[in-house]
Amino acid sequence: MMTTLREGSGAANDVSAQGRRIKQLEEQLQQMRTAAVCALNQMLDLKDLNTGVHSTRLAEWALRVAEQLGVSEQQFHDIEVAAILHDIGKVGVPDAILNKPGRLTPEEREVINKHSEYGWAIMRLIPGFQRASLFVLHHHERMDGKGYPAGLAAEDTPLGARIVAVVDAFDAMVSNRSYRQGLPVEEAMRRLRADSGTQFDPKIVESFVRLAVQELPEVSQIVEPTLATQSVP
Repeated sequence: MMTTLREGSGAANDVSAQGRRIKQLEEQLQQMRTAAVCALNQMLDLKDLNTGVHSTRLAEWALRVAEQLGVSEQQFHDIEVAAILHDIGKVGVPDAILNKPGRLTPEEREVINKHSEYGWAIMRLIPGFQRASLFVLHHHERMDGKGYPAGLAAEDTPLGARIVAVVDAFDAMVSNRSYRQGLPVEEAMRRLRADSGTQFDPKIVESFVRLAVQELPEVSQIVEPTLATQSVP
């Protein structure tokens, strides 16, 4: 009887030890994924400081919208990663095009439009980032199917990509660029509404605009310091 108890206790200890080891490995993997996101975001900063700041801001807004839409916990994490790294593919775009102080030619636009594919090619190789890489790949699709790179329409585009598309467009509109000054927050929201249903998912626009209106002073404070540090010719 005692031998049986000792054998049972030993088996239980083995299971417990195995469980602790699995948990430890999962924590290490999560730490590696977090480090990868931080490293890639730092690379964005080195390539273009404004892109890195822009990505961090997008992640906060994307998560707030995702929370309102009730997405799953796993997808919540993927959306955060995609929002931070949606522009990682711009490391493959020549600086002469990326920082051109004027309108792009059709050929230059074709090159810069490749950044979502470059981003997917980078991120899909990182364990655990496969779904986030698809959000990055498709964050320039449109509801009417006229986006890129695949011309997906409506809900054929992953939800995470549709969320990133809205917050990315808003932030791009209110931020200064080398060739134009950023729009007022209210005008950017008006344009989101105007393109709701054609370029953007209406329910995501509604969710984001509702959030922005409720927190307009905070949104303006987030945007304005960035604008103040950027020069416009």
